[in-house]
Amino acid sequence: MGRAFEYRKATKLKRWGNMARVFTKLGKQITIAVRESGPDPDTNPRLRVLIQQSKKENMPKENVERAIKKATSKDESDYKEVTYEGYGPNGIAIVVETATDNPTRTVANIRSYFNRYGGSLGTTGSLQFLFDHKCVFKIASKPKVSLEDLELELIDFGVDELAEEEENVVLYGDFQSYSLIQKYLEENNFEIFSAEFERIPNDMKELNEEQKAQVMKLIEKIEDDEDVQNVFHNMIE
Repeated sequence: MGRAFEYRKATKLKRWGNMARVFTKLGKQITIAVRESGPDPDTNPRLRVLIQQSKKENMPKENVERAIKKATSKDESDYKEVTYEGYGPNGIAIVVETATDNPTRTVANIRSYFNRYGGSLGTTGSLQFLFDHKCVFKIASKPKVSLEDLELELIDFGVDELAEEEENVVLYGDFQSYSLIQKYLEENNFEIFSAEFERIPNDMKELNEEQKAQVMKLIEKIEDDEDVQNVFHNMIE
């Protein structure tokens, strides 16, 4: 098992504490996907996977339809995906992904969290060297397809790591390879449970329990913000 999988197992990258938070997050992602490539799942691969994912999460159909309608309505405000980067207490690197209809409000909130909990917000791109941007697919395993054979097959499509997670398979690939990987999985009838983007740290820091608690206060405060989609960091938990 490689670094990405070990990091995924060791940390909770997404702490969506209840179903409502999951639905809000998926709804925003659906709206953004429709804005980018249209409301037809047959011609919008990203939307197609998000709709599948919403079903797995038991998201009501009307929530999905509302998110699509929001994207196609001229009267609705538009969501923008904005990423913020900074350092938390004890030098921990933190990347915050947001989906917001008011970037001015969001950056003010994120900056205040960093300042209040002993961190500092940096400039866009300042932490890019510390994280590898990956697409991550979770799929159902097939009894007659071994992990080794699947890995050999998918290398040509941009997958650089596979791992078993309970009865599923998790694929990690280059950020730019998302469409190629999805196309292969769909054409070969693999059931896709989720398809997301993650930032895997390439240099992790170990802290004592007191220092970890300081960092977690900041991370939890950031995650409570309704505009925040994901928070990534390089602390060993």
